[in-house]
This record gives sequence, structure tokens and C-alpha cells, in this order.
Amino acid sequence: MTKFLGYRCSLCGKEYSPGEITYVCPKDGGNLDVIIDYKTIRNKYQPEDILSRTDSSLWSFLPLLPVPEPPGESTPLHAAGGTPVFALPRLAKKLGLQNLWLKDASRNPSASFKDRASAIVVARAQEIKAEIVVTASTGNAGAALACMSAAIGQKAIIFAPKTAPPAKVAQLLVFGAKVILVDGTYDDAFDLTVKAADEFGWYCRNTGYNPFTAEGKKTAAFEIWKWWRSAHQTWHKQHGEGADHSPLTVFVSVGDGNIISGIHKGFKDLLELGWLARMPRIIGVQAVGSAAIANAFHANTEKITPVSAQTIADSISVDLPRDGVRAVRAARETNGTYITVSDDEILKAIAELGRMGIFAEPAGATAYAGLVSAVPQGLVRGDEPILVLNTGSGLKDIRAAMQAVVPAPIIEPTLSAVKKIL
Repeated sequence: MTKFLGYRCSLCGKEYSPGEITYVCPKDGGNLDVIIDYKTIRNKYQPEDILSRTDSSLWSFLPLLPVPEPPGESTPLHAAGGTPVFALPRLAKKLGLQNLWLKDASRNPSASFKDRASAIVVARAQEIKAEIVVTASTGNAGAALACMSAAIGQKAIIFAPKTAPPAKVAQLLVFGAKVILVDGTYDDAFDLTVKAADEFGWYCRNTGYNPFTAEGKKTAAFEIWKWWRSAHQTWHKQHGEGADHSPLTVFVSVGDGNIISGIHKGFKDLLELGWLARMPRIIGVQAVGSAAIANAFHANTEKITPVSAQTIADSISVDLPRDGVRAVRAARETNGTYITVSDDEILKAIAELGRMGIFAEPAGATAYAGLVSAVPQGLVRGDEPILVLNTGSGLKDIRAAMQAVVPAPIIEPTLSAVKKIL
């Protein structure tokens, strides 16, 4: 069944056929939305056809995706997605909330949310018979592409700034990708990747440039929808069928804007199909030192003005967000907002989540830091159900993790030395 009908420019609205264009709108450079054949999907499937599937990966939503599942089975590529949701009652109580959950993307094969986008892009690369897939990355997107590509023998090249955390660079190399470190910023690596892809005919995965990245990231919205339907049924059992409550509020860390826009796209797909009763509220969180999208949102504009990004959260450190317009709309069109947090707040969030058994990298902890900031500002109510996304494992950036905690003492190997520090 052909579900992929083409593309629509997010700025001018012009539509293109599947083979007419590859990356962005040639008219104005706008990001392209993938057009899905909603009518055919509605005629062929009901929600239960999807919800009843036993596969826990993102491929359980294959009827809603614009690519065929890649060949093979039981590879890391086929295991992307399906990440767990954990209840956080102690943190909820501390913040004065009734219900708080966290969806933990660190359980993905390469330990970050970016596996979702890379799985779909690699599937698309296989479909169009691309010999090489290339991307720019501060680490996570590259690691995800390297991992997904290695799983099925796809050649991958990664351009990363030389300042990328060593743990992330190690992943790139171990997964067998061709790694090129750039003496510059992520934005420099991004621009170089686009030029190289054009010059050598490589298929470019760049976030906020390749339309299929958002199609991978929207699968998190599908999983949230599936989980929330079950949670909603539990709510009604506890409070009676006539009971109702606020829509779910989702906190998302934001760098280039592609995760938040992808999640918004997923919820919009479900609304268009008639499978989602209420649009969740989406709140974006940016680091103060990398807040181009938050600045645009609060200026009530879609014009994204570049910043000179500086933050400990390397995964969301971006001078010029490449998916900024759709990221602004994700909050605006869902009655959400944008919050900015300092690096100190991010480090405190890493430590707080760690005490709950969740090890988040700085970008992953940023969403929770945003929630901590939102409560005293009155941006959320105590009775709102809230879900926070952790987008990556703390093992990705040990240097930052060590800044979030008190160093372990070093003692002599004697019992008396132990007693002194207790």
C-alpha cells in the first residue's frame, strides 16, 4: 500500500510529488512535511489494528509510516523505539503535582531519541538504493545513524564538531562509520555536510533538512498516544466514567527543533485520522545559551534569528535551528509555550533524575529542568498530567555528569577511614 503521497512546504504550502524533490522547498527553503494518505489508512485500519500489535518497536506503527520496513529482523534497527514510560511519584510530590511521568529514550539501541529518525532515514536510503548516508551531528544523531546503518550494512559518514563529547565520538567509530571531525561548530558541520552530499551524491540525513527525520521522531507521539489511552482508561476506572481531566502536557528539550516538530506531526497525523481525542499540550525547553526558537516564540514571530550558542547541553546547542518555524508552531498550535533554563538548572536536573534511577545527559535533563522552572511560574497546574521526555543517556557525556554530583571521597582501605566519612 502506498502511503507516501509527496511533500508540502511548511512555509509556502506548495506540494511536490515523491520523486520531484529530496530535502527542502526550492522556492523558499522551507522544511517539507511528508504527506501521508490518510484516506487509505482510515479505510484499511482502525486504532485497535495498531494498538493490538505485539511488536514494541516503532515498526509496530508501520501502516502510519512513509517507508517500508527494511529487510531482515532482530537487528538494532528493528529495535528502535518502544521506549518505556516511568512514573515519578516522589518528584511529583516535591513539585506539587498529582501525576508525573518520564519517557526514557536512553533505552534505544544507541541510547538516544535520535535512533527513531535514523531508523526511518536508513529505511528510506535502502528504498532509494542510496550507497552512502551522511549527516552532521554533535554526537547523538551521528551515533544513531552509525548504529542503524551498521545493523544492516549501510555505509555512513559522520561530520561532527571536534568538541563533541568523546563518548559520542567513540560510538561513531565503534559502529564503523567514517568519522570526520570539523574544526568548527555544529552549524559549520551541517553546512559542510550539505555541500558534500551535493558534490558526491550522498543521501543527507541532516536533522531539519531531510523530511524523513521528523517522520521517525513522530513515532514517539504514536507511543505516547498508545500509552495515554491506557492511562486514560485507568483514570476513568478510578474516578468514574463521567470524570474528565486536563489534556496531557509534554515537556520536550529543543535544539534544532526537529524532535518537537516531529512529535507535533505525529499528534497531527492521529488527529487527522480521527484517532486522537485531544491534542496534548507541548512545551519546549531550551538552554538559555541556545534559545533561538524560544526567542522567536516569545517575540510572537516565526523569524528565527541565529544566536552564538553556548551551553553544556551539546545535543541542543545550535546557532541557527534548521526546523525553527515548525518548532515554534508545535508549542503555539497546542496552547503550549517555551521555557529557557540555565546550565546550572540542567545540572541540578541531571542529579534529581539520577536519584530516581534515570541517568540523563544534559539535553535529556533539560526537559525536566523546564518543568521545575514551569511550576513556580504557574505555567502548569498541580492537577495536570505531565510527561517529560529524556532524550539521551548520561553515559553520552560523563564530563557533564560529574559536574552534576559531589565527587566520591578517596580513603585508605581501613574500617576506621570508612567511619570517618559516615
